[in-house]
Order: sequence, then C-alpha cells, then structure tokens
Amino acid sequence: VAGAGGGCNDVQWCFSQVKGAIDDDVAEADIISTVEFNHSGELLATGDKGGPCQPAPVPRGVQRVQAPSRATNPSSDYLKSLEIEEKINKIRWLPQKNAAQFLLSTNDKTIKLWKISERDKRPEGYNLKEEDGRYRDPNTVTTLRVPVFRPMDLMVEASPRRVFANAHTYHINSISVNSDCETYLSADDLRINLWNLEITDRSFNIVDIKPTNMEELTEVITAAEFHPNQCNTFVYSSSKGTIRLCDMRASALCDQHSKMFEEPEDPNNRSFFSEIISSISDVKFSHSGRYMMTRDYLSVKIWDLNMETRPVETYQVHEYLRSKLCSLYENDCIFDKFECCWNGNDSVVMTGSYNNFFRMFDRGYRQDVTLEASRENSKPRSVLKPRKVCTGGKRKKDEISVDSLDFNKKILHTAWHPLDNIIAVATTNNLYIFQDKLN
Repeated sequence: VAGAGGGCNDVQWCFSQVKGAIDDDVAEADIISTVEFNHSGELLATGDKGGPCQPAPVPRGVQRVQAPSRATNPSSDYLKSLEIEEKINKIRWLPQKNAAQFLLSTNDKTIKLWKISERDKRPEGYNLKEEDGRYRDPNTVTTLRVPVFRPMDLMVEASPRRVFANAHTYHINSISVNSDCETYLSADDLRINLWNLEITDRSFNIVDIKPTNMEELTEVITAAEFHPNQCNTFVYSSSKGTIRLCDMRASALCDQHSKMFEEPEDPNNRSFFSEIISSISDVKFSHSGRYMMTRDYLSVKIWDLNMETRPVETYQVHEYLRSKLCSLYENDCIFDKFECCWNGNDSVVMTGSYNNFFRMFDRGYRQDVTLEASRENSKPRSVLKPRKVCTGGKRKKDEISVDSLDFNKKILHTAWHPLDNIIAVATTNNLYIFQDKLN
C-alpha cells in the first residue's frame, strides 16, 4: 500500500473507471453523499441524495469492484449498481460472518440494516411456471422435469432486514459499528444513541449535549466513531473544533469525557471566520487504533490518543483559500463538510478539495500530492498528473491559479481499499475509481 515502499509521489495513480452521467446541470438527487468499501475491499457502496421516487427498496450503488487487470474484456463494466430508496447520509459495513454481507445505512432520521447477497446462477426448468415467472395452467403440465442452475452475470442484491427508527429529533450525521459486532452508535447534532443490532425498538442515549434553554446552545456534534478494537471507547467531534474521547465503562451517560483533544488557535490567524473553519467535519480512527484523524475546513490533523494538547501532524489541504474566506462564506462553500480516510496501513491519508482536486499526504516521507478527478484524463490506465495551484507571482505552465478554481466542483467523499492501492473518489455526481499502476 502507498507509503510502504516509497512516498506518495512515487506511486503512479491511473484511471480505472467512472460511473455517473456527464451532466453540467446536476440534479440534487444525483449528488453522491457517501462512499464506503467493505472490510475485504471486494464491495463498494455509495449513497446519494435521491428522493423516494425510485421504487426498488434497495440501497443504490451497492456495487462490486473488480480490479481491471482481472477482466478479459477492457470495456466490461466492473461496477454493478442497484437502485436506492431514499437519501443516504452514511453507510457502514458490518464485519462479514458468513456468505452474506450486511450494511447499515441512514437517512436524516431512520437507520436500516440491509443484507447484501451475490448471485451468479439462476434456476431454470420450473414445472409450474414459465421462465418469465408466469404460472402455467396445471392441466397443461404432462411431464415432470428437474430444475437446474444455469450460470448468469453476477448480480448483487440488497434486501432490507431491520429498521431502527424514532430515536433522533435532529438529522443523523454519523453511524459507527462497534468492534463487539453487536452494537453501533448513531449521532445527531445534540445526541448520540447506542443500539443493539438485534433490537430495533429501543436505544440507549449515551451523550446528550442539549441545554435546557436552546438559546444557550454553543456547539453541536459533527461526527462520532467507535474505536476500532476497544469496544468501550468512542470519540465525537464538535463544531467548536474539539474532540472528546468517552469511556462507556465510566458511566451510562458519557457527558463527562475521559479526554478532550483541542489545539489552541494561532492568534495570528484569528478572524471573523475562525470559528466556522475550525468546525470538524470528519473524525476517523487509524486501523491500528493508536491515532485519529480530523478534518476541518482548511486542514487535516493527526492526533495521538496519548496526547491531548496538540496534533502530532498537521497537513494544509488548501491553505491558499484563507485569503478567499469572505467569498467562500458568501457562496456558502465555507460550510462544506469534507471527509477524510486512511490507506490500509495508516501511512497515507486522503481528503478532497475544490476543482475536483483531492489530496494525499504521506506521513512517513512527509510528501503530499494533489490529483484531479476529471473525464479529460479518463482513458483506461492513463496516469494522473500531479496538479499545482499557483498562489501568487508568475504562474508556471502546468499550474492553475487560485482565481480560476471551480468551487462548484468539489470532492467531499473519498474511500481507500483496505488492502490495495485502489481508491474511490466522489465528485458531485460521479464516482471515480483510481488504482496504482502496478496493481
């Protein structure tokens, strides 16, 4: 995985495939709202903002990803999509226990558990019905035959198994499956609830920051996640730029945190926008559980769980936008919620930016690279060229100036394959898959 045998600048990322319409006028329903690989990396799920107009009761974009090198026909479609039922805010896969896969998805108020199964054979030769499913007149059946299974194109099917409803007053922004594989949490602006996967009609409120008088409200919960291997520990981030680590062994209601991670603000950077840009939009534990990563508007920070006073690493994602905060406030872009992700061995982190740029930071080699998801370089196996933004002075040939960045094109959601150098990047309405040229 990138970072294991060289810095992120040594990895040649190349285009693999893209899903989605080529459309400048993007409908709200087509905006991708979440991207998530399962634990083995064989399946990739995406959710979008589509309303309940599509009739099929299965989550859209539960998709299979095959590394293109395994395909014999270069034009074959590696992603098999299904339809959605409603707007999806978050998707989280459950660890696999048998042949079937399970995932949790949530819209603003309701969480659903889905069973995902794969089918590559279909039964043929029924006695009492035609191949198209219509029942035959029993009087016309004069001979009996044994039905047989015939190979067919792989189908990924999703069916709803459980619905967890009526526990949130405000919009759900996070779900996270616990390492005990029995419970999960769901978080909205003011509360975090703990659920058992088997019990749909009740949950336990484990964090409640709602003040008695709502006029005294000073912050909201922006993201929450369970520790990857300590089932009693979880963190939640706030709009004030703090991260609280809670221990469920300490008390039933975790309003008193065990640790609080917060970096004092640099007085030189103090401005009208300070509080808005310090709000944390995403928090992710490293696979090892030693570190956590947070994303605010301008930067990615890596925290050591043993040190609360300041992050051990800070990466500037698009520092050149600091001088543009006024116009970004006016066009509401300053409220965009960027997510971030780790690669399989925690050596590289990735997050999105504007102009369909996404950034990778190599922690060991202290390198970073800016790449672009665009259809211009979407020929199979074409290598992505690093992009550079010119912040002042004379612009070089390959650079793009800050003033010509397109703020309508943004990458909020990214995902990294747990084992390989394969990444999924969601532009507004398209899903791009890139992979290491060696893969």
